[in-house]
Amino acid sequence: MDQYSILGRIGEGAHGIVFKAKHIETGQTVAMKKVALRRSEEGIPNQALREIKALQEIQDNPYVVRLKEVFPHGTGFVLVFDFMLSDLSEVIRNTQRPLTQSQVKGYMMMLLKGVAFLHHNNIMHRDLKPANLLISSSGHLKIADFGLARLFSSQQQRLYSHQVATRWYRAPELLYGARKYDEGVDLWAVGCVFGELVNSSPLFPGENDIEQLCCVLRVLGTPTLETWPEMVELPDYNKITFKENPALPLDDLVPDSSPQAVSLLSSFLVYPPKQRCPAAKALLHPYFFTPPLPAHHSELPIPPPPRQRSQAPPTHFSVHLPLENSLVDPVLLRHHAPCL
Repeated sequence: MDQYSILGRIGEGAHGIVFKAKHIETGQTVAMKKVALRRSEEGIPNQALREIKALQEIQDNPYVVRLKEVFPHGTGFVLVFDFMLSDLSEVIRNTQRPLTQSQVKGYMMMLLKGVAFLHHNNIMHRDLKPANLLISSSGHLKIADFGLARLFSSQQQRLYSHQVATRWYRAPELLYGARKYDEGVDLWAVGCVFGELVNSSPLFPGENDIEQLCCVLRVLGTPTLETWPEMVELPDYNKITFKENPALPLDDLVPDSSPQAVSLLSSFLVYPPKQRCPAAKALLHPYFFTPPLPAHHSELPIPPPPRQRSQAPPTHFSVHLPLENSLVDPVLLRHHAPCL
């Protein structure tokens, strides 16, 4: 800590307090997240230390925020990241005019490149949303906040908590209580972010978990054994019943979008996770090669810094996750879902 000068408090997130700071010797501005351990006498588990190290090693990607260093401090530890000016939620909220097609394509290309990189390294983010997509002063988008991230393996199926991802971006299998899932939860969230960029408002703004599922069913229709065979294996499949509802044309969901945009959106918003388009494949979709072409990062709007980015909407639940699976925060994590 002696190497840094604290410039101010950015805010308090779900997993720690975030400060803006300056490295005294280099003058570089950074973001510092201070995380407290629940039981300091136990120290940081070796497994957590190994996974923090793994995250450090894979950070050499222009679309993922870089973890510069980790060091102990007081009864906890500090994570040091590149400082980012704002986030995508501020872009959506604060833009004087709706984003152009070219700008939306620019943001989506950067998001998909970051997600493809994570999935290639067997990492599920599990909380992709505009507020966790940071924007630099040069217009670059970088995926951040890995407090809920987990390693996944196609060979070994682990059990995970279903109470992850902010509600509006939570995949249907999670809403049905799935404990076995994979990177498909991120691809659903990518589709929700895409729709929000196009519409300047969330696609599925449910006020609670049941209404969230209703929002999805009203658009995609009530799932059946033909459209989603794996649904019967989900823990909450028989606990909730809905009247039969036909699917709506996605053109109605994003009325001002091109046919290519609707096609790409439909490749993410499907019930069976295995049918969702992988991020690397989505980058080859005709949407990105049809005029107008994606905007260069220098052509994207730079919003003013948020007043307090970490001030989340009202809390609805807390999730306690095992230390041995955590990628960044080796503590019992608390995650907040919005209710507006």
